Amino acid sequence: YEENTLIVYIWGDNGSSGEGQDGTISELLAQNSIATEIDEHIKVLDELGGLDALGSPLVDNMYHAGWAWAGSTPYQGMKLMASYLGGTRNPMAIKWPKGIKPDPKPRSQFHHCNDLVPTIYELVGITPPKMVNGVTQDPIHGTSFAYAFNAPDAPGELKTQFFDIMGSRSIYHNGWMAGAVGPRLPWVKGVDPDILTWSPDTDVWELYNLDEDFSQSKNVANEYPEKLQMLKNLFLVESAKYKNMPIGGGLWTIIFHPELKVAPEATSWELPGTITRIPEPCAPRLGCLNNKVTIDMDIPANASGVLYKLGANSGGLTLYMDEGILTYEYNLFIVERTKLRSDQPLPAGRHKLEVVTEHTDDNPRGSLSIKVSLNGTQMIEGIVPRVAAVLFTANDCLDVGQALGSPVSLDYHERAPFKFNGTIHTMQVEYLE
Repeated sequence: YEENTLIVYIWGDNGSSGEGQDGTISELLAQNSIATEIDEHIKVLDELGGLDALGSPLVDNMYHAGWAWAGSTPYQGMKLMASYLGGTRNPMAIKWPKGIKPDPKPRSQFHHCNDLVPTIYELVGITPPKMVNGVTQDPIHGTSFAYAFNAPDAPGELKTQFFDIMGSRSIYHNGWMAGAVGPRLPWVKGVDPDILTWSPDTDVWELYNLDEDFSQSKNVANEYPEKLQMLKNLFLVESAKYKNMPIGGGLWTIIFHPELKVAPEATSWELPGTITRIPEPCAPRLGCLNNKVTIDMDIPANASGVLYKLGANSGGLTLYMDEGILTYEYNLFIVERTKLRSDQPLPAGRHKLEVVTEHTDDNPRGSLSIKVSLNGTQMIEGIVPRVAAVLFTANDCLDVGQALGSPVSLDYHERAPFKFNGTIHTMQVEYLE
C-alpha cells in the first residue's frame, strides 16, 4: 500500500495570525472585537504566575501582530488579509511513490486548496455525480494540479482564483493579482468606527505581476489601470458566480449583529442532568442572549460541584457550588472575571433553581443582568459588565453536572471535572424576548 498511498501535507491554513494584536493572554478577545490594554494582560498574567504561565492551560496566549508580519516574510500581510499572499499562501508537499518521481524542484504554479478534490478525483478516476438521491449537485470547484507532478515547468492550469474574508479581497488571473485591504486590520483592537461607514466601492486596489514579482513588492496599479479595472470587474463576476455577495457580508454578524450568527434554530431545550460535550456552536447561547435556565435538582447538605459550564478557561461561564455556596462566574477571556455568590449555603433537598440572564440595553456587547433564584427566592443578583458577543471558544462545550474539557473557573481548575455530588434531574433553557 505504501507505494500507492498519496500523502498531501499543507503547512498551515492561512497566513501568520495577527489576532494577538499587542500581545495577548487570550486570543479570542480579537474575534469578539473586545478592546483591552496590554497592562490588563500583564496584571492578570502576574496573578497567574508570570511568564511561567505562558503556554500553560491557564492562558490562551498569542504573539504580537508584529511577529505575524515577520512570519509572513517575504510576503506582505497576515491572516484575515486576503489582499496579500502573506494572508493566504502556504507550502504544500506531496508524496506518491507510484505516481511521482523524486524531484527537488519546487512547483510554482498557482493553485488553491479547492484544487485538491479535483486532483484526487482525477488520480482515482472518479467522475463527480451530477445528482445524488434526486438532489442536483453543485459543480466541483477547482482545477486538478496532477499535471505538475512530473512536469515541474508546465504552465499553470488554474487561470482564475478569488479570495475574500470580511471585505479584504483579491483576485488572481493569469499571473496577475489585484487586491484591496478592506475595512478591518487584524491588529486594530475593538470595533473600528470607520467600519460603520465603510463601502467596498471606495477601497483602493493594488496590482502585482506575480510572474515578475512573486512577493508583491511593487504595486503597479498606476502603470496598468486598464488591467486593474479588468481584474476588479472579474472579481465581481467570480463573487457572483460562487455566491460571495455581498462583499464584506461576513462583517454583518461579527461586527454589527453577533446575535444573528449561525446557531441552532431551537429557542428552548430540555437537557438531561448528565449530558456533556455539547459543542458550543450547537449549544444554547447562555452568555450573550437573553435566556432563562431552570434546573430541577436534589442537593445534599454542603453540596459541591459544577451545575453547568459553557466554554473553557480561555473564556466561558459556569454555575457551581462549593460547600453549599452557589457561585455564578462569567469569565471574559481571562482578563475579566465576574463572580456572583450566594450569601448563605443552599439547603439540602429537591429544589428548582432559575438563572435569568438579560441585557441591560440594546448593545449586544454591553452588560448583562444576572438573577439567580431558588424556589422563587432570589439568591444572587449582579451585573456582568461586558460579554462575549460572538463566541467563547472554537472547540469547547456545554457540560451539565461536571466540567469536562477545560474548566471555566480557577476556583475548581485543580479539582476538574469537579463533578456535582447531588442529582440534576433536568436542565431547561429558554430564550427570552
